[in-house]
Amino acid sequence: MTRRTLLIAGATGIVGGAALEHFATLPGWDVIALSRRPPAGAVRHVRADLTDAADTRRALADCGSVTHVLYAALFEQPDLVAGWRDREQMRVNTAMFANLLDALERHAPALAHLTLMQGAKAYGLHDTQVPVPAKERWPRPSHEVFYWPQEDLLRERQRGAAWQFSILRPQLILGHAAGSPMNLVGALGAYAAIQREIGEPLRFPGGGRYVHAASDSRLIARVVAFCGTSPAAAGRTFNVVNGDMLVWQDLWPAIAARFGMAVGAPRPMRLAEHMPRYEDTWQRIVERHGLRPTTLAQLLGSSWQFTDRSFGYGLVAPLDRIESPVALWKAGFVGCEDTEDAFVHWLGRMQDERWLPR
Repeated sequence: MTRRTLLIAGATGIVGGAALEHFATLPGWDVIALSRRPPAGAVRHVRADLTDAADTRRALADCGSVTHVLYAALFEQPDLVAGWRDREQMRVNTAMFANLLDALERHAPALAHLTLMQGAKAYGLHDTQVPVPAKERWPRPSHEVFYWPQEDLLRERQRGAAWQFSILRPQLILGHAAGSPMNLVGALGAYAAIQREIGEPLRFPGGGRYVHAASDSRLIARVVAFCGTSPAAAGRTFNVVNGDMLVWQDLWPAIAARFGMAVGAPRPMRLAEHMPRYEDTWQRIVERHGLRPTTLAQLLGSSWQFTDRSFGYGLVAPLDRIESPVALWKAGFVGCEDTEDAFVHWLGRMQDERWLPR
């Protein structure tokens, strides 16, 4: 069997962590984790700062066996939502990707495939209503986002090269990575734990009833494997969503049950404003339940902002957000996830690993 080597850029993130776990189970694959800090588990780790071109070239100097790349690295501003329109954020993300491509051209002669992560911002689903469901075949929207200069660079470098690429667009990624700026599962679990600690039922803090789709990070990892080995995926862009739909208020009983709570009447609340005030409450929870000694900021980063956005807090008009998974299925990928089960799974993982209380 010909061995393949996957380099995961952004290995400590939600998508990168799920890919590490998945590819570790696949026969014939070796994995290299590329990140500033080492990921959990026994894996070959290469430390690199992708914003530094020389450091990236140094890091990849001994990675000549790399045949596949998952690019899941991401730079976000502390003000998460404002950063999505920030030119400096776009510049840094483009430079990071360019630095990796430069290093790969020099040190990875066996490169066969690169998977680039995008997301729902490709359609403008972060702030506007678009036709339902969003489809990959639509023309590129006019709004600015760092996806476009990265994608243009990818297509330019691939022209005439021996390797291929695929682009993936997940939505509301479900998984876990401490400190991730978009750790929706962690923010939801911490919110539930704090509400329980202060004697409150689980109240929905967001806006109206909107229909969404979500993407389990384990599903994304399986799609990365499919794209890296399937000729039908070469040069293609795919939405990656679980296959069902999500209305937050209808999911709420399952979340409450995970924490042994009653569901209360909705109470709109800007989590990014209110939840950091409960740091002392969180520390009581950490001590009482023997959790890992983390602050809310260390655990969640800017995730409160992302969760407010996902819950539709403050929206005055409907904003249904649904991507179509049909193109991926027609290309030959077989797989889906139940979104409610995915939330329960990842909350359970965070409880098992002592990030959240039972």
